Amino acid sequence: MRAIIETGGKQFTVAPERTIRVPSLEGEPGDEVTFDRVLYAAGPDSMHVGSPTVEGATVKAEIVKHGRGKKITVFKMKRRKRYRRKTGHRQNFTELRITGVSIDEKVGEEATADSGSDGDVREAGSFACDVCGNEYDTERGLSIHKTRSHKDEE
Repeated sequence: MRAIIETGGKQFTVAPERTIRVPSLEGEPGDEVTFDRVLYAAGPDSMHVGSPTVEGATVKAEIVKHGRGKKITVFKMKRRKRYRRKTGHRQNFTELRITGVSIDEKVGEEATADSGSDGDVREAGSFACDVCGNEYDTERGLSIHKTRSHKDEE
């Protein structure tokens, strides 16, 4: 199983027994964390893409440690103005070990069964001009055609 989760405003690809570093989370090392904001989940025989998230999919992880990343240098300067500022920054992170990815199969099957037919969706080429009979994929395409081709006839 593998999945894409969202945490801290970023997206991460995860798989069981994989270790990842995410923006700092609350909790102590050894605590279990559950992510329900799963954007994509795939197993050996199925794939679920969320819109925006996959309903019923969860990713469980264990906090390994907290730490701080490498130091980066932030240098600001305005030329000819004698303005220079040099600062450093270290971002906090939490290291996680993914313990499992699970998908509720009933929810996934219902979503794929319901997405097959929408009554409001028109088929391609269903917008036809009543003057010349040309067909267009969208209503906007038809309205552009009418304004450009038939504005003298009205």
